[in-house]
Amino acid sequence: MSQGQQRKTTVVAMVAVAAVLMTAAVTGWLVLGRDGGKDGADGAKKDEANVSSSGPPSPSSSSGAEGAPQPVIAGWKTVVNPKTGIVFDVPGEWDRKETSWVSYVAENSDDAEEEKILVGFSAPGVLKEKWCRSDEDKDGTAEDTALAEAGSRTENSSKSVADAARKNAELWVYGAYAQPDRTKISNGPVESYTTASGITGSLATSESSGAEQRGKCDTDGKATAFAFENSKGDYVSWTFRGAKGVADEVPDATVRKILSTVRLTDGTTGA
Repeated sequence: MSQGQQRKTTVVAMVAVAAVLMTAAVTGWLVLGRDGGKDGADGAKKDEANVSSSGPPSPSSSSGAEGAPQPVIAGWKTVVNPKTGIVFDVPGEWDRKETSWVSYVAENSDDAEEEKILVGFSAPGVLKEKWCRSDEDKDGTAEDTALAEAGSRTENSSKSVADAARKNAELWVYGAYAQPDRTKISNGPVESYTTASGITGSLATSESSGAEQRGKCDTDGKATAFAFENSKGDYVSWTFRGAKGVADEVPDATVRKILSTVRLTDGTTGA
């Protein structure tokens, strides 16, 4: 598989994983943090990451369950990740995935048995999940690429919230849009940011320009990552990633509006 094809394959590898099949390695890396927690190993093997669902996925508390948090913006939907405790709102045309749903990007590789995951998040909100469909490797199976998505994760392996924000934004842009050429990525400064609910943390942005487009669904992209310390003293993060330079690109103003709604399920405002 070519590098361009591999890039898109991993971008759309969003798997609804039944709880009973979430191995320690998958949970540790994709849900708990990039290195599987403070003592985890970097990356995960393909046979662990690409787990198929068995039976129906677990219900999502972001899908209108009784007692679930309500949107703070009229007409928007609330997305809840009980694993991170993060809640945020998305516009009405977005979809909400199950809490067992994970999304990630991996390093380009011709090794079918080994896959190095770069970054991921779980329980995302997704905009236009089937925005682009292609079968770049000609295996008869078309793959869907979403226009944009946003999700959250814990950051137990990060040195600081600034470090978490910077890495998340850059890795999503590199993995989803620019690889293998890091020179196509530009990073904004890491800034302090406070959400409408009073959570203060670090905010970082990255984007690609002029990345090589080898496949039908390849585009430049952008990412915004916000990381902070929750009331338990854990580092957690929220990240948006989306296509850039396309007709239906999500405006930066909308990304910031979504970001402003980030809050915690217990009502706390973080550290």
